[in-house]
Amino acid sequence: MNALTGVGVSPGVGSGPGYVLSREVPVPDADARHDGDAEAERARAARALERVAADLEERGARAGGQAQEILKAQALMARDPGLAVGVAGLIDAGMNASRAVYEGFGGYREMIVGAGGYLGERAADLDDVRDRVVALLEGLPAPGLPAPGVRPYVLLARDLAPADTAALSREVVAAFVTEQGGPTSHTAILARAMGVPAVVACPGAASVAAGTEVLVDGFSGLVRLDPSPEEVETVARAAAARQAVLAAATGPGATADGHPVPLLANVGGPRDVEGALRHGAEGVGLYRTEFLFLNRTAPPSEEEQVAAYLGVLDAFPGGRVVVRTLDAGADKPLAFLPPPGKEPNPALGQRGLRLFQRYPEIMETQLRALARAAARSSAKLQVMAPMVATRQEAAWYVAACKEAGIASAGVMIEIPSAALRSGDLAAEADFFSIGTNDLAQYTLAADREVGGLGMLHDPWQPALLDLVLAAVNGAAERGRSCGVCGEAAGDPALACVLVGMGVTSLSMAPTALPAVRAALSLHTRERCVLAAQAALAASSPSDARAAARAHLPELAGLAL
Repeated sequence: MNALTGVGVSPGVGSGPGYVLSREVPVPDADARHDGDAEAERARAARALERVAADLEERGARAGGQAQEILKAQALMARDPGLAVGVAGLIDAGMNASRAVYEGFGGYREMIVGAGGYLGERAADLDDVRDRVVALLEGLPAPGLPAPGVRPYVLLARDLAPADTAALSREVVAAFVTEQGGPTSHTAILARAMGVPAVVACPGAASVAAGTEVLVDGFSGLVRLDPSPEEVETVARAAAARQAVLAAATGPGATADGHPVPLLANVGGPRDVEGALRHGAEGVGLYRTEFLFLNRTAPPSEEEQVAAYLGVLDAFPGGRVVVRTLDAGADKPLAFLPPPGKEPNPALGQRGLRLFQRYPEIMETQLRALARAAARSSAKLQVMAPMVATRQEAAWYVAACKEAGIASAGVMIEIPSAALRSGDLAAEADFFSIGTNDLAQYTLAADREVGGLGMLHDPWQPALLDLVLAAVNGAAERGRSCGVCGEAAGDPALACVLVGMGVTSLSMAPTALPAVRAALSLHTRERCVLAAQAALAASSPSDARAAARAHLPELAGLAL
């Protein structure tokens, strides 16, 4: 075979010698015992766990941005008190530290994989922490990456851990290709943030012979092995032409006939602002505030929150900044709150708005901080609630925001019930923002990270498009705006379709903004409407994509 096919999750083209990452750390012998000094062995295990946690935090501090938050979460895994107790108990029973750590992590792995959802997606992160601790205890090299080569290499792996990718740059790696993962895996998120082409859910990637020349197309998901020099040159020329068009598309987002479509950025905090501005974001369509709350033993103070919100608001004077209030709980547990008890499926548990209802003091502090930040900035603050299912929930949230002095309060549409009854919700909320990632997961019962379910999580799924249209229509009936802040907004063809459906703004990873801006600028609103009608009439994702693109001919010339 000279080609592999996966899911393109970070746009661009990269080529170079393939390096296959082996993450194998020998499994400690099941019968491994310590020498009888349990206290010393417990101390050895504790030191190894702490050293790995500190190393992950140090890597995160060097990388900054989203990588720092992800590696902080991994460090928290190594410092989990429940894990420490479990490991100590196994050592007291006679196991040596390496085997105790291996089995301790194994119990946690079974639990989170069974939970599914966001928590289940973190199994690879947990495995990485385990392997690093075991390697340290056994005196082995930590699993990791090769030193930079003369030319950037293509990194191929079964899966990649955040610690592997956090410190990389475009100068070191030309592209990522993994057998596992999905559009919302940490590999995909970090690749997009770095501007490195990436393909996931690509069977056979880890079996490519080391040193094989690899050409990766992060747009289409195609991975070519041993491409000819002519093929590499052809793809490079096409990429250069595409980049020239993207660079020429500047200014506010709009269709070819001048219909305005604000193009906004998804950010996790002030560190992400520079990238959003560099790529021409007109504002922020999704400020994920959970990064302020995770991995802490106490909630952030009101003053700390005000500073974090101002760091983003002040970057967009006069612009729009949409803040999603705390989306945590269940699959993103907060260490400073008691666990909600056993939840068979945390993705359907106490999270998002439900957590606010259970702990209103957390919401009150956050809303006060947001109101204070808005009063000190010229940016136009809007706030929205995650995980809203009913009109009553929307009314409760909006009333709380108004009482705190926040002028514009909306809701996210990420649960099918919210889309189906969007007219009711629009009677309460000032605006909608559709989170296509979770909406797809809940609509199609497809875990976001399972590579084998990638087709079900395709944003072109007809059922998902139907629900997006239902939400848009419900908002329009009440004169409300309805944006999209899921990864679907960053697909140039789908962005045109969404505009044709009536979506009023698009928010995405900053690196996706130039391609979407260019795609809209090349097609009239009428073309977008025709593309939307064709996609909605299709009965499969591939048919919907092909039908829409038939009405968007300029995309073919850009390979978008």
